[in-house]
Amino acid sequence: MSDPRVRRIRSDDVDAVVELVHALADYERAPEECHLTAAQLRTALFSPAPALFGHVAEVDGAIGGFALWFLNFSTWRGTHGIHLEDLFVHEKLRGSGLGKALLAALAEECVARDYQRLEWSVLDWNPAIGFYRALGALPQDGWSVYRLTDEPLRALAKEA
Repeated sequence: MSDPRVRRIRSDDVDAVVELVHALADYERAPEECHLTAAQLRTALFSPAPALFGHVAEVDGAIGGFALWFLNFSTWRGTHGIHLEDLFVHEKLRGSGLGKALLAALAEECVARDYQRLEWSVLDWNPAIGFYRALGALPQDGWSVYRLTDEPLRALAKEA
């Protein structure tokens, strides 16, 4: 990795990342929706066939930011890509370049593996949108994210 502060997540980072995930939920004004536990994250990241991957940014021996991601697939391009599920930098470290370093590490993963896309969703009010645009990221106008959870998800599953 180009930035020595960024590396792949290790099992001993999980507790710190879970704390930051809960801080992200607070930042996104939805703390009551975040139920992630260290056991869940450890299983997702380090099971025999993980479907979730992550990077952390470490400053002075402490985890100050993270990026959790998984693979997607573009049928139009015929290759995998990375979907960035969450990126978060501790408030006291914002503006230090950690967010850009985490995104650069994911871009490096894409280029090294010939993945054609790095994608993520952003809340409309998030001030990071300016930062993302400055990197050359573009919103996908005309597309909306839809989600099934809880009872609607279970109701549809009963129709299978």
